[in-house]
Amino acid sequence: MKKFYITTSIPYVNATPHIGNVLDSLYADVLARWHRQQGYDVRFLTGTDEHGAKIVRSAEAAGKSPKEFVDENSQKFRALREILNLSWDDFIRTSDQNRHWPGARKLWKKLAENGDLYKKTYRGIYCVGHEAFITEKDLIDGKCQDHQKAPETIEEENWFFKLSDYGKKIEKLILKDKLRIVPESRKNEILAFIRSGLKDVSFSRPSKDLKWGVPVPDDSSQTMYVWADALVNYISALGYGSEDESLFKKYWPADIQVIGKDNLRFHAAIWPGMLLATGIKLPKTIFVHGFINVDGQKISKTVGNVIDPAALVGKYGAEAVRYFLLREFSPFEDGNFSYAAFEERYNSDLANGLGNFTSRVLAMGEKLGKIKAEKEDKLVIQKIKSIKKIFEEDIKESRIHEALMAIWELIHYGDAYVNEKQAWNHPECIYTLIVILDTIAALLNPFLPKTSEKITQAIAWEDKSSLRVKKTENLFPRIP
Repeated sequence: MKKFYITTSIPYVNATPHIGNVLDSLYADVLARWHRQQGYDVRFLTGTDEHGAKIVRSAEAAGKSPKEFVDENSQKFRALREILNLSWDDFIRTSDQNRHWPGARKLWKKLAENGDLYKKTYRGIYCVGHEAFITEKDLIDGKCQDHQKAPETIEEENWFFKLSDYGKKIEKLILKDKLRIVPESRKNEILAFIRSGLKDVSFSRPSKDLKWGVPVPDDSSQTMYVWADALVNYISALGYGSEDESLFKKYWPADIQVIGKDNLRFHAAIWPGMLLATGIKLPKTIFVHGFINVDGQKISKTVGNVIDPAALVGKYGAEAVRYFLLREFSPFEDGNFSYAAFEERYNSDLANGLGNFTSRVLAMGEKLGKIKAEKEDKLVIQKIKSIKKIFEEDIKESRIHEALMAIWELIHYGDAYVNEKQAWNHPECIYTLIVILDTIAALLNPFLPKTSEKITQAIAWEDKSSLRVKKTENLFPRIP
């Protein structure tokens, strides 16, 4: 079997999950499920990023130790598996001293052995929100553009990684799509950043100021800078640095790494630099998605527009939440969530669209009892083939919302077929409609797995030439 390894960027556990945190996992889940359908040996990794100054401060504010704090919040991210019906195979925590730390330490030692690390005293402006040193160019009115807080001026002795040595190599690999960045706009963005000149990056913090993290090998005075250790999760989860590296040899390099646009520089500049410096293969594709805004505003505790995915699922159901977030906007652009848009999309696409078509076909089929497999309508089969081709092209290019649009085109086509043929009067048309519905269920599986299963279970083949169908409960009752 051909392997397919897909990862998500690991969310930072300084706060509990909100709907903006679930896009990585949802997009990766669709691609993982589709590749499983195609017969691939799939490994899907997610996890949590648990070190750094921001964690320590958040824990102190909550009156907890860093370990208590990350244990509690990491569990809330892990719980999204059941809440949103995610199919990941592995969940890595960067505070896991047995699974993660050996890989982080091994990669550090390789960088040191190759002469890619050096120590120096550094003075710069540090954004705790980013867990990174930033520049004056990143500020607006003296504040970080993303976090709206003034950075701290820090002077300390750190280990630095010679990222500047790898800029030309990374640029060439991206230009040749050896390291493919999707979409093109993000590829152009990272190329412009690299061409402006990659600078060496701080890879540690003094342990007197930051004890919560992976200790630097052979230097007890320093703790690994959060990004230096967190990026290694993609290979430490495969056993890199452990006694058994068989999974690492089997699955690495990653076929797709799904990240948010705010993580682009770390994943498409620093991470490739680390891998080039240690002789490890680069991931094949980095899929960069946009943010979710709520009612047109950035998600913020201050604004009070943070939406808990568990509460949203509790109100509308996991399948409806999955559908809205995967269909409403392009993965490559920023999207907007509002309850009004959610309910409108739910009623038009799920209740009136998929739900209504499924009910009509299954009700007509159940009345017939045993249904003989008829010769399919050639025009219908051509339409199905055409939709499948468009669907597969969209999936391969990670155009998740457009793949869903292709499925809904087939639903609309099926509805029109019912009306044009007056199928209720023509039993031979009902078999064709069941073929359409069965195709829709198969295509839907990566997106709405439970809905797909309900439809498939309603169609029972008795033998190669006949089947029976039974009505299901209303898949998506209308929201009043």
